[in-house]
Amino acid sequence: MALFVIADLHLSLSVDKPMDIFGGWDDYMSKIEYNWKNLVKDKDTVVIPGDISWGMNFIDSLKDFQFLDSLPGRKIILKGNHDYWWNTKSKMEKFFIENNLTTLNILHNNHYSYENIGICGTRGWINETSAPADKKVLAREAGRLSASIESALKENLTPVVFLHYPPIYANEYNYDILEVLHKYGIKKCFYGHIHGRGHNFAINGTRDGIDYKLVASDYLQFCPMNITNFVQSDNL
Repeated sequence: MALFVIADLHLSLSVDKPMDIFGGWDDYMSKIEYNWKNLVKDKDTVVIPGDISWGMNFIDSLKDFQFLDSLPGRKIILKGNHDYWWNTKSKMEKFFIENNLTTLNILHNNHYSYENIGICGTRGWINETSAPADKKVLAREAGRLSASIESALKENLTPVVFLHYPPIYANEYNYDILEVLHKYGIKKCFYGHIHGRGHNFAINGTRDGIDYKLVASDYLQFCPMNITNFVQSDNL
C-alpha cells in the first residue's frame, strides 16, 4: 500500500473554467487520469492538498467528485484557496454519503493514519501579511494545523504535514505556520498553490530541519508523486 500526493487538480467538469488557457495545462484531466490509473492501486492512499474543483457549491462540483472517486485509491482532501464549494466537515461528509462517494476523506482539524505516519494538514494562508483580517485567518489556520498534528501525536503517529499554501516562498515566510511546524518537530512538509513561472521560486529541499516539496499538479506533470519511502525515511 503506497502513499501518493498531488495538489491543484483544478477539475472543472461542470463549470466554464478552462485551464488550458495557461501554459502547460493542455488536456490536463486526461493526463491526470492516465497517470493516476497507471500508478495508484485501490489500496493506496493519495493526499490532495487543495484546489480540487472549480465548482462554487456541492452540485457544481459533483461531477468532479465523481471523477475523483472513480480513480483508484483512498483520497484525503484538504481545502485550497479556490475550493469555494468547501463547507463544514459534517455537511461535506453527508453529501459524499448521499452521492455514494466512498473514497473521499476530509482532512480538517483531524488526521488520517498511514502505517506509522499521521497525515496532517490545513489550507494555510498567504505569506508576509500584516492586515488585521489576514492575521485572524493565519491564527485560525495555525490553530487548525496544531489540532491536526496533536490528534496524530495522541495515537503515537509521526506527523507529516500537507498544506495548500507554501510556508516559505522565495524570500517570504509564513511565521505563524512555521512556528507550528517547528514546535512539533515536523520533518516533512508538502504544499501546492504555486504554478507556472512561480515554480522557479518554490522551495524544494531542507530549510531549518524541514524538508519541503512542491506538489502542484503542473509541477508534477500531472502525475501523482509516490512519497512512501520518503515519509518513512525518518523512521527507518
